[in-house]
Parts: sequence; structure tokens; C-alpha cells
Amino acid sequence: MASLSEELKSYTAVVITGGSSGIGKSFIKLTAKLNADLVFCNLSRRDPEIINLGKRLNHFACDLSRAAEVAGVAVEVETWLRREVPAGRVLLINNSGFGSYGPFPEPNLPQQLEIMDVNMRALVQFTGLMLPLLRERGGAVINIASTAAFQPTAFMATYGASKTFVLHWSLAVNEELRGTGVRMLAVCPGATATGFFQRAGMQPGNALERSGMACDEVVTMALRALADGRSQVVTGWKNKLSAFAGSLPPKPLAARVAAKIVARFRLKKASA
Repeated sequence: MASLSEELKSYTAVVITGGSSGIGKSFIKLTAKLNADLVFCNLSRRDPEIINLGKRLNHFACDLSRAAEVAGVAVEVETWLRREVPAGRVLLINNSGFGSYGPFPEPNLPQQLEIMDVNMRALVQFTGLMLPLLRERGGAVINIASTAAFQPTAFMATYGASKTFVLHWSLAVNEELRGTGVRMLAVCPGATATGFFQRAGMQPGNALERSGMACDEVVTMALRALADGRSQVVTGWKNKLSAFAGSLPPKPLAARVAAKIVARFRLKKASA
């Protein structure tokens, strides 16, 4: 079994979406510690502002909900990599994603469509544009799905369905990539201590957030799964149990049960 340092030794570059906070920021910090020679390309609206990485961390401002910006930044990233890091494997981490909380189409239909754009279209578009480079140099793709992928999720319907897409798409494309030198891993975290719940419209410090895993725990388990050659990982035993239980019943029953559970967390909207 390869150590995490050994697994990352053959990579020279990490390209990540949404590295400015949460799980994405933890991916940058942990992989940078494991391989001191890695350089990073981060795609997000905000600069990660991670200290002590200097020129190793390169920020490419991008609104992933806009297809034209994704197309443009993909060219910028590939050009930069070919010039500055011309050899070695590339690790692509599609981390960006967000959700909303409430009955559809709350809070509004444009946000529901933006969830689809960021969580699904941008992931497929950017991966497709970067894949020729990964095939040429070898590497891997990590896609952040969710335990919400395993059953219909009332009150988070669009978000949950988008993560089902991410999970199934990742597993299918991973099979297509066999023998190419590139593989794909779907990571399914449950509740995690990030800004996700506030952006979704929940009160800070809500029960889901308090019971969630730390970002570093999720990232460590994801990297362990990558080192083990897995195509899917659900992080944490509680999340594994939840995902297993949610995937067993017929979908209509799973939807009814999930609705009752999620409805318990219908807390007041965050004021911020």
C-alpha cells in the first residue's frame, strides 16, 4: 500500500477548482505538505490567500457558472502548465460546488440553474478540456460528489440530483479511461465543516455543520483512496452507513425517508 507521499511523488502539478476555502483549500494545504515540489493552479472567484506557498500557488480568476469563462481559463491553465511545468503527471480536482436549502425553486430559479452549471456543466466542460493534457502526461481526476448522491434529497433537490450526476458520471468515465494512464475518483463526503451550509441558507452553527467532519479528514481519506486505486470513496463510517441505507430502498421510499430527515434541519435562513 503506497503512502500518500509516495502517491503524490509522481505528480508535478495540481489543478483545482474552488481552492479558496473549505475542502478545496485543505486539498492545497495537505498535498503541498506531502510533496514540496508540487505547483498549484486554482480556479475560483477568490484568491485562496494561502501563505507560505509563494509562486507554487497560481490563481486563475474564474466564474465557473459561465461556460465562456471556463473555456477561456482552460486555455490559460494549459498554456501555463506547458510553459512552467512541462513534464510530470497532473492531478485535476473538481471541487467547486454549492447547494440551496428549501422547497424548489427557493430561493429563486436562477440560483437553481447556477447550481446545475457549477456542479455539473463546469465539471464536465473543464475536465473535457483538460483531459487531452492528462492523457498525454498521465494523472488523475478527483471529483467531489456527496452522500446526497445516493438518494433523492427533498429540500435540496437540485443539489442532490447534481451530485448523483457527478458520482455516476465519474464512475462511468473512469471505466472508459482504463488503460489510458488516467483514472477518476468520486469522493462522497457527508456534512463537512465548510461554508456550504451558510451559502445554502442555513443558520451558522446548525446541527448538520456541528456534526460534520473536518475538511482535513475528508481530504486525507480522499488521498488515501487515490493511493489505493479506488474509483469511489465515502468518507467516514457514519457517512458510509448513511449512503448504504439510502441506496437500498426503492427510490420513492428513499425520497420519503430523506424528506423527513432533511426537514428536521429546516432552520431559519442565515441573515448574512
